[in-house]
Amino acid sequence: MAEAALKTAPEKEEELTDGFNLIIDAMKLNGIQTIYGVPGIPITDFGRMAQAAGIRVLSFRHEQNAGYAAAIAGFLTRRPGICLTVSAPGFLNGLTALAHATTNCFPMILISGSSEREIVDLQQGDYEEMDQLAVAKTMCKAAYRVLHAQDIGIGLARAIRAAVSGRPGGVYLDLPAKLFGQVMDATAGKKSLVKVIDAAPAQLPSPASIARALDVLKSARKPLIILGKGAAYAQADDAIKALVEKSGVPFLPMSMAKGLLPDTHPQCAGAARSTVLKDSDVVMMIGARLNWLLSHGKGRAWGDAPKKFIQIDIEPREMDSNVEIAAPVVGDIGSCVAALLDAMGGNWTKAPSDWMGAVTAKREENVAKMAPRLMNNNNPMDYHGALGVLRTIIKERPDAVLVNEGANTLDLTRGVIDMYKPRKRLDVGTWGVMGVGMGQAIAAAVETGSKVLAIEGDSAFGFCGMEVETICRYNLPVCIVVFNNDGIYRGTDTNKAGSDPATTAFVKGARYDKMMEAFGGTGVNATTPDELKRAVNAAMDSGKPTLINAVIDPAAGSESGRIGNLNPQSRLKKK
Repeated sequence: MAEAALKTAPEKEEELTDGFNLIIDAMKLNGIQTIYGVPGIPITDFGRMAQAAGIRVLSFRHEQNAGYAAAIAGFLTRRPGICLTVSAPGFLNGLTALAHATTNCFPMILISGSSEREIVDLQQGDYEEMDQLAVAKTMCKAAYRVLHAQDIGIGLARAIRAAVSGRPGGVYLDLPAKLFGQVMDATAGKKSLVKVIDAAPAQLPSPASIARALDVLKSARKPLIILGKGAAYAQADDAIKALVEKSGVPFLPMSMAKGLLPDTHPQCAGAARSTVLKDSDVVMMIGARLNWLLSHGKGRAWGDAPKKFIQIDIEPREMDSNVEIAAPVVGDIGSCVAALLDAMGGNWTKAPSDWMGAVTAKREENVAKMAPRLMNNNNPMDYHGALGVLRTIIKERPDAVLVNEGANTLDLTRGVIDMYKPRKRLDVGTWGVMGVGMGQAIAAAVETGSKVLAIEGDSAFGFCGMEVETICRYNLPVCIVVFNNDGIYRGTDTNKAGSDPATTAFVKGARYDKMMEAFGGTGVNATTPDELKRAVNAAMDSGKPTLINAVIDPAAGSESGRIGNLNPQSRLKKK
């Protein structure tokens, strides 16, 4: 009887899982809560399933903007931002943002669906056929392809660790279409997943490097500390503040390091940049690189005074990249700064007071010169009048995130608007690339929960402006101010050889505010600083998606902003 019962009892059905669910489970296991991307073949269903599983999936209008959002999410959170794209053209659209993330040391993972390997390798003409892995390898820190469902856990774990460990950067993860539908035993699938432990371990500096750095700093008569965005990324805010104040050294914040200490701090030399670069004798760089943004550490900007450099960076190959580094300190910034503070002890002699006094005097002189320009109420507005009121708004709302891009709009905003808290200023970074604004604004609102003020040049806005629909769709608290001077750099150029507009000229009197209205947001046309102030305050109070078309004098602005020296000029005279 018992044998007969066993024969007729139904066999227990094996529980299965597939690639879709394994990728989602691997993400959730590693704390990935948000995906930025554009749906399409072969990742449409994955986006739907991830959303249903509780991951927030934000769908953009263009992959490049989704990528910029993921990149800046990585900067803000120190976890890899995730960008999801379709194959070939979608992958290529995301690749610009991936390269941007790598150049700027932002942890980001670009995940793209792809065509089948056996067809791609024989070049048989599959749908959106491309060897994406080979292309991506040239643009990022690391690139991986997962072919089998049982390797999904390892693949994502390797991507996460590569993105955040050491010097952070962009990582590409290639997921062929067949992978999503692969089926395996659910228990085995769960066991194959990997939770990444200590993805970005501390890298301690050697005691000898700390002692050497402090010896060099002690020898200085006119020391300077330069804070880069790497210092802001490190989130070692209290330790950096303690180091700066204990040393008594003036500090110069690079663009995205503004607010690490308030720009109004008595040791801040932002308004005396030329003086401190030219006259300093010892320069300590914390998370900053001697690239083009610092004139490579040499040339006219640095003057004739002999310089000794102390550089704190997690990447040893960064040392001596442009000039000799007298005291390299290799390690993560938090550990390095903590070690410096500990070694300084309780009786450190501060920087010479006459040097700090000279820097303070120059800063106050420059601020006084600028003040009247920021108080005008011209119609049409110039940059300084418009920025004067926005400067006050940020002072009154220090928790707001400022996103900024453009040419003149970028350069002048960076100098005029003071920041008061760390990681509140987001901009174009090392490459100076246009089009980051809307992606960054969206990610800033999502990742921080703060209200966002995006100050955009009309040219920069053109690269990403369609994402205002995304901002409205998700009802994000983003106020966009487009500085509209009818063109690139200026709106006054003419074509003397024909009827076409000049290459740098846009439609005269364009109304960008109408774009926001078209998607249900608030649009305002502002022609004076007073009108601009009222409109921005109303937008920031309401938290509703808003775009303000700030009408700027078409003659305002200069060629290439403050980097016109990088724009080659013809030496041939026109006849």
